[in-house]
Amino acid sequence: MPTFSLPIRVYWEDTDAGGIVFYANYLKFFERARTEWLRSLGWNQQQLRDTDGGMFVVTHAQLEYLRPARLDDVLHVTAKLEAAGRASLTLAQQAFLQPLSADSAAQLLCQGSVRLGWVDATSLRPARIPSSLIEQLSSLP
Repeated sequence: MPTFSLPIRVYWEDTDAGGIVFYANYLKFFERARTEWLRSLGWNQQQLRDTDGGMFVVTHAQLEYLRPARLDDVLHVTAKLEAAGRASLTLAQQAFLQPLSADSAAQLLCQGSVRLGWVDATSLRPARIPSSLIEQLSSLP
């Protein structure tokens, strides 16, 4: 499966008093990357809710923090589909510090696994992911 990457700049609101990205904000960065990954495949989350009556919710997240990001850093946050079931998706996600030059390598800052469950938007009960989305995901290279 291809890896999707989203550039994100670190702002004041993302940092703690020491100017380091607050740990919980990586979950926000990962959420943005997953949303934009779906959008890149032609799926808008509000449209899914309106037309298919369901939505994704995080059912499990496991993160490992390796290095800090700081104010004004540019991160590349990735999303890669690891598994797709009838009612859930599991994505591997990473946040890298953008290299300062073409000669340096990106540094891995945070990595994790996020499982999304599909639920009925009204009852919030588990439901099956729309078949058209599952078919598209299973046909990705």
